[in-house]
Amino acid sequence: MPHNYPATASDEQIPDVFDVDSSLNRIDLDAAWTFLSTDAYWGKWRTRPDFETQVTNAWRVVGAYRRSDGAMVGFARATSDGVSYAYLADVFVLPVARGRGLAKRLLTEMIEVEPGNNFRWALHTADAHGLYEKFGFTAPNNRYLERRETR
Repeated sequence: MPHNYPATASDEQIPDVFDVDSSLNRIDLDAAWTFLSTDAYWGKWRTRPDFETQVTNAWRVVGAYRRSDGAMVGFARATSDGVSYAYLADVFVLPVARGRGLAKRLLTEMIEVEPGNNFRWALHTADAHGLYEKFGFTAPNNRYLERRETR
């Protein structure tokens, strides 16, 4: 379902405004793959078929789109048991659209809007900790265990 968010101060200065939408059929796989396979430190190990499988099997995906031409400029996906737990992955905003609050809008749609607003969420990231803290993410405590990747 599309969500039209109010314009921010940055949006008022720049004529492009954006929609954030959780429709799977609107996701531009080519745009997402281009960014994830070339610019994302966390995504370069995957193949295009791997990524397509991840999107197809995702519990939810969210995209950010420029209203003027519909181009996808941001993306996030999540896996979940659909009841109480979700894992956030592949969050990005293209450099051309950064600094306008789109990452916050993607995360708001993914995390704070039903159906996942009462879930326990997890993610792995080497950056943007301040952004994720605004959505309640904190460092793991003594109840959290993790098996590290083996590749």
